[in-house]
Amino acid sequence: MEEGDTARPRRWPLVATVGALHRWCMEADRLQAERKRALLARPVRHIDVTAFDGRAVIDAYRDAALQARNLAEAADIFAEMVEEPGGVVILTLAGSLVSAGLRETLLALVECDMVDVIVATGAIVVDQDFFEALGFRHYMAPGSPEAPVVEDEELRELEIDRIYDTWVDEVEMRVCDETVAGVLDGMEARAYSSREVVRELGAYLERHHADARSIVLEAYRRDVPVFVPALSDSSAGFGVVAHRVRAGARGAPHVAFDAGKDFHELARIKLAAPETGLLMVGGGVPKNFAQDAVVAARTLAEAGPAPRHVPMHGRAVQLTVADPRDGGLSGSTLREAASWGKVATARERMVYGEATLTLPLLVSDAYHRGVWRGRRARRLGLLFRAGAAARREAPENATNPSHAPVPPPRSPVGSP
Repeated sequence: MEEGDTARPRRWPLVATVGALHRWCMEADRLQAERKRALLARPVRHIDVTAFDGRAVIDAYRDAALQARNLAEAADIFAEMVEEPGGVVILTLAGSLVSAGLRETLLALVECDMVDVIVATGAIVVDQDFFEALGFRHYMAPGSPEAPVVEDEELRELEIDRIYDTWVDEVEMRVCDETVAGVLDGMEARAYSSREVVRELGAYLERHHADARSIVLEAYRRDVPVFVPALSDSSAGFGVVAHRVRAGARGAPHVAFDAGKDFHELARIKLAAPETGLLMVGGGVPKNFAQDAVVAARTLAEAGPAPRHVPMHGRAVQLTVADPRDGGLSGSTLREAASWGKVATARERMVYGEATLTLPLLVSDAYHRGVWRGRRARRLGLLFRAGAAARREAPENATNPSHAPVPPPRSPVGSP
């Protein structure tokens, strides 16, 4: 540069700079995608309770003590529920169950007609079961939550959500949200019980994912009512927000969830089937909702033309790790529920143990005992179907299962 020339800073051509930045971003995205694929490499495998005989363990526990004896007693009580002529078994679910590998365990209960009503959290029904029915999976996190291989901050950057020691792809969760929103978009704009919404999800799976292994789908096929009292606390909540926004933009009415209708419907089931038993996995809203069905049914009975007695749930089992000493609902004992007139104390048992350990043993024991063989499907969903004939049919099924209409036989999980 000659003396006196004006010095100018060297600059990259704009096009070259933008191009380099674009290539850098693409490479960063590629590396991030590879990292995510490497982390989401080990899907959770569901426990097949038909592949092992839990009776040997339960029998060994029967003469032991502490929670071993409690679990053996609980298995006997559950077998009695299933064998009760005309009895109805209500299954309540809370916690990370499907994501933890219990989908097949729960499906065995539905496919073998060992449960007649399900009350669950939205996370289990929508975020876990319906999510997996769409073809998505939950994944095993390497290491342990106490010594994580990947910090939660990196998981957030990779859009991986963590459930204790399990991972799930946030991008796939958004697909689930949008799928639920699409189902709601196709429904008539009115107020629905959660049972009605879950049935629509089951119908969607029947049309688009008929080969899926799904509690929602199997319950739909067998007319097993599924209630989700806190439905908005799940992907269904995000879906209904999207649905409401779209409907509002068109100036159209929208779908709404009717919690009071939920309570009314479960009370009708209790009236139709006085002999009821509870199998409760975890606690929370599903536990209280199912117990309160007794009180709600009494309200219906007292308001009717011929008031009649509504008995408490005759048998009950709860599998939980919750402590009763904080006064919370999840840990409240079944004997405490007796003081409220909800659960009889003659045949009840609290089992303090984590569900991935206790539930497969209890269900495998029931499956291999064969107490479900010959038990006819109650099909209590018929109570709520249009038409007087269907409405007359379901109460009879609940009290006289030999007259219950049964669909063409479907092989239970694990059957030859």
